[in-house]
Amino acid sequence: GGAAGGAGGADSSQSNPPGTKAAAMSAWPPVRLEDMTGPFALQQYLQQLIRADPGDLDTLCAVPKDADAAVWQLEHLRQFTLELNHLVVALRRVCTPAACPMMKATDEWQYLCAAHKTPQECCAVDYATHTLDGTASLLNSTKLFPSRVSVKDASLPYFQSIARRLYRIFSHCHYHHRAEFDSFERKTRLCARFDAFVRAFSLISRDQLIVPRATLAQPGAAAPENDAPTAVRVLGLGGGVMMMYRDACQAALAPEAR
Repeated sequence: GGAAGGAGGADSSQSNPPGTKAAAMSAWPPVRLEDMTGPFALQQYLQQLIRADPGDLDTLCAVPKDADAAVWQLEHLRQFTLELNHLVVALRRVCTPAACPMMKATDEWQYLCAAHKTPQECCAVDYATHTLDGTASLLNSTKLFPSRVSVKDASLPYFQSIARRLYRIFSHCHYHHRAEFDSFERKTRLCARFDAFVRAFSLISRDQLIVPRATLAQPGAAAPENDAPTAVRVLGLGGGVMMMYRDACQAALAPEAR
């Protein structure tokens, strides 16, 4: 399972044999994209770029030469979903149902969970888990994304819905678990990468990007007092694409679809 599968096309020198220590994982020389083969070449190349320098945002967002821009976005979304699972695990001791009974960013932004037949409140950890499970199933859907080398035009609207929902995990973590957010961000630059990605491909409107860029440039830096939104917002489903997202997630998570 998971949002990202194995990297096809890699030779035996580009695999982690059983017993490899975490510090020695993927410790092989870089390979040019044109020398990578198979349907997972772009995934493998993206992960190689991240290992080389997770802070090189321009390089990470730039569509490689001769690559399909939609497939590049798809691989980013798969990778973000994969890595966000690690962030949720890092929050396991502080983001409990008792500590965070509702999914919020600031105290003014509350989110409803789309993983249910009718959108409803979930505690933050359940919202994050439901979102990641639903997104992984959506991205692995053979109906919506049957190929790793092309994306159907009809599936493109899901990119924005996926991005908005994944971003809520970052914003909750930033505003409610800042120490854990900063620690994780210093190691991975995951939110900085996500912010740069959604800006580059216009997947989230800028007024909804509420984690200050100053924080992303220097995790641990104090945010300006006026950076937090002030209007009360309760966000659930709205519009046809959102309803499609809910229905697709529910279908993908149904036992008969597994």
